[in-house]
Amino acid sequence: MNNSNRLMLTWISFFSYALTGALVIVTGMVMGDIAKYFDLPISSMSNTFTFLNTGILLAIFLNAWLMEIVPLKRQLIFGFILMVLAVAGLMTSHSITVFSLCMFILGIVSGITMSIGTFLITHLYEGRQRGSRLLFTDSFFSMAGMIFPIIAGILLARQIGWYWVYACIGLLYVAIFVLTLFSDFPALGKKNAAKGEPVAKEKWGVGVLFLSIAAGCYILGQLGFIQWVPEYVTKTFNMDINQAGKLVSDFWTSYMVGMWVFSFVLRFFDLQRIVTVLAGLATVAMYLFVSTDNPAHLTYFILGLGFVSSAIYTTIITLGSLQTKVSSPKLVNFILTCGTVGTMLTFVVTGPIVAKSGAHAALSTANGLYLVVFVMTLLLGFVTRHRSHGHH
Repeated sequence: MNNSNRLMLTWISFFSYALTGALVIVTGMVMGDIAKYFDLPISSMSNTFTFLNTGILLAIFLNAWLMEIVPLKRQLIFGFILMVLAVAGLMTSHSITVFSLCMFILGIVSGITMSIGTFLITHLYEGRQRGSRLLFTDSFFSMAGMIFPIIAGILLARQIGWYWVYACIGLLYVAIFVLTLFSDFPALGKKNAAKGEPVAKEKWGVGVLFLSIAAGCYILGQLGFIQWVPEYVTKTFNMDINQAGKLVSDFWTSYMVGMWVFSFVLRFFDLQRIVTVLAGLATVAMYLFVSTDNPAHLTYFILGLGFVSSAIYTTIITLGSLQTKVSSPKLVNFILTCGTVGTMLTFVVTGPIVAKSGAHAALSTANGLYLVVFVMTLLLGFVTRHRSHGHH
């Protein structure tokens, strides 16, 4: 594969993560305006966004098999058509049913591109370079999460319709579509065998189980923590909503800086050892945040938590892809699916805990989930196959 083609495929991966980040994180900004548009209470409006998450989860889960049946290029071109239809539906319809369907389609498109983007990085790069590339790719999720709420704020402040926010997000897929037309994609599954390349059938091993549990617990712990921080600090420390918002913003800013730093640092360390250290540090940082009585210390603890936890998820996915000699799209998608299940369960798990015991109990639960991640990555050290495959 020549360098220009590799570069185009890498940028498709970058934009695929940016697309998912923009769709997921912009929800909070536009929900109020959409509720007014449909004349519905904001609580029932938030339920319709579950269609977006369901679409993402379903696409990532199914694409583990579809990647070997439907060529990647064809999937991305089909995704572009779906994206155009979904945005057109949002702009022209006043039906909440059509809105929910369009959100589901956007979720499907996002899940397809994200699973392809993740596979491309694990296919194009080897060993530690794979980890650092995947981490840099994931930073585009956070970058879009910073940029698109600002764009949404500017549009909504000028009384421009909320659906134009989704049209702007659609421009990311225009970039993916253009790059797709000029790129050659790796063939998978039976097509490889047709070219005389044997399709590797390798057992995944118990390490994949540990990594899958770690992925699910990490995402559930992270989102369960960050969603309830505003509620916790406003009730416990009498902070106003702007101060609470700044804490959340500090977390994501530190998280993105951490991704950039670790995308270089990871090349010099064994991935299993460094992810175990980072999971341990993240568990301690979250414990300090949950336990402190001094509101002045909260900023330091959440900045530290954002920084040390930024590399955990992508390193888990990278280690998963290194458990077999040849990177398996099914294996990568399986771990991604486990992480996405964590996203789906966020409010299902934490909602009842907050209703019964308060936001502090939800944060403590998140801290316990981070401890599980630490234990899983520690146990992985005894069974991991990435070193035996030469991926130190």
